[in-house]
Amino acid sequence: MPERKLALVTGASGGLGLEFAKLLAIGGYDLALVARSAAKLNEIALALRVAHGIEVTTVVQDLSVPGAADAVIAEVPRCDVLINNAGFGSNGRFDAIPADRVRDEVMLDVVALTELTRRYVPGMLERRSGKVMNVASTAGFLPGPFMAVYYAAKAYVISFSEALWEEFRGTGVSVTCFCPGATATDFAERAEMGKTMLFTKMPLANAADVASDGYRAMMSGKRMKISRPFSNSLVSLTPHVTPRGLLLKISRKLVEVKDQDPSS
Repeated sequence: MPERKLALVTGASGGLGLEFAKLLAIGGYDLALVARSAAKLNEIALALRVAHGIEVTTVVQDLSVPGAADAVIAEVPRCDVLINNAGFGSNGRFDAIPADRVRDEVMLDVVALTELTRRYVPGMLERRSGKVMNVASTAGFLPGPFMAVYYAAKAYVISFSEALWEEFRGTGVSVTCFCPGATATDFAERAEMGKTMLFTKMPLANAADVASDGYRAMMSGKRMKISRPFSNSLVSLTPHVTPRGLLLKISRKLVEVKDQDPSS
């Protein structure tokens, strides 16, 4: 029997990362799952092994710390599919967000994603086969008052991913930028967005459905995929037809918590 291919998923202990892992397992991939929680990873790994008869490696690693990519590479030297899913956001006025949280957000959302891509892609190119999915967000199409770092980080992911898709065109390696909108995961709780208009007034997409959109796009080698519902696609068009000042006000209104104390 031919050797199964290996897919590495970051942020795999829940949310979209877990859903991606399930889809890859159904597709017959062996898995390397990266997250901070050993207990959650071990539980997921056991369930996937039993259900699908695949090999699952767990890598307990905080990707926001310096040297994290090296630690992952040491345990998983190569992969055929890389899904850079791990990330988090922070809601609050920029000067009120703790400096170490800002640093961790940039390290995870930008640096770890970039470093892992840089480390795994050369092997893919040598084999002339491989797929990368970088999980961005519809937030990356907008300026983000009260979530300035997160929105800027996702704009980086969009630009970075699209550029690599073009660079690697014709090599057998594809880079897909996946942009979900508001989705029912624990993201909002960690980002302290539970009381925002975005997560209380707008419809939330189902994580399994959203992951399915991204998975199909990655497998077909698409450059960009914006997840369901269709209203998410309209977000990408809004900056082209809305005056910048108005866009900033709309974006702010969606995520600002009115009783937020800037000094807290």
